[in-house]
Amino acid sequence: MRIRDALNQPRPALSFEFFPPKDEIGFWDLFKTIGALKPLAPTYVSVTYGAGGSTRRHTVNLVERIKNDLAIETMAHLTCVDATRAEIAAVLDELKGSGIENVLALRGDPPQGSQRFVKTEGGFAFANELVAFIRERYDFCIAAACYPECHPECKDVRRDMDNLKRKVDAGVDILITQLFFDNADFYAFRDRAERAGITVPIIAGIMPVLSVKQIKRFTTMCGATIPAPLLARIESVEDDAEAVRHLGVYHATEQCNDLLDNAVAGIHFYTLNRSTATRAIFQQIKTRLPVTR
Repeated sequence: MRIRDALNQPRPALSFEFFPPKDEIGFWDLFKTIGALKPLAPTYVSVTYGAGGSTRRHTVNLVERIKNDLAIETMAHLTCVDATRAEIAAVLDELKGSGIENVLALRGDPPQGSQRFVKTEGGFAFANELVAFIRERYDFCIAAACYPECHPECKDVRRDMDNLKRKVDAGVDILITQLFFDNADFYAFRDRAERAGITVPIIAGIMPVLSVKQIKRFTTMCGATIPAPLLARIESVEDDAEAVRHLGVYHATEQCNDLLDNAVAGIHFYTLNRSTATRAIFQQIKTRLPVTR
């Protein structure tokens, strides 16, 4: 199933993101975690993709197993990092051959230890180039990333939106936002996108706070901000992991309820390979959702 078709249903899309473990034991532990989420009837799950052959291999293996063994729709991440066109085409061919119909096309972050992204010889410099390459040669549903608070490498709102429009025009079907904690940022971004002529569905990316140190690191990396009242609350209980988790789940649940009240196309949970917080949020919002067929 192509996810763009699922977004035509009355039920907003619900999806979960995971990253591939580095070893076999971690692989099977994660596989069980994902299987435990199946009763929640996610629209799809996505699996991230890193630089290096082994990490890419884990991504392809995991999406194939989720799709074919768990019968959950999947989306494979794909980046331009350390990859030529031929290498990317080989991955796309394998995904297609395994029945995967959805990809998230990303430029990707600079490799660890690098300060900036450098185009691989024979590869792509920007996500819009990767999108155009996939659209020209394949029939995948193509998702792409967007940033309610601007891409961390582009703090000019107008230029950031121009870049996004260029990417969408290259052949994007769906946009998934980077994490955010203030829904006002999402609504303002959605309005700007509409004014720019971007009409594809925009799915909201939500990450429940599970660790103060961890969320500060993530927001620094992706250019998101933590509202001062939320930051003060979680810092006041920073040494109590359960209290932090409780506050994180509560805030994310409030975000989801508000998004559902305001016609969100879907909600994408950044799970950090854990299901407990995501399940807790889902239990709170499930009565708001139409029953799936």
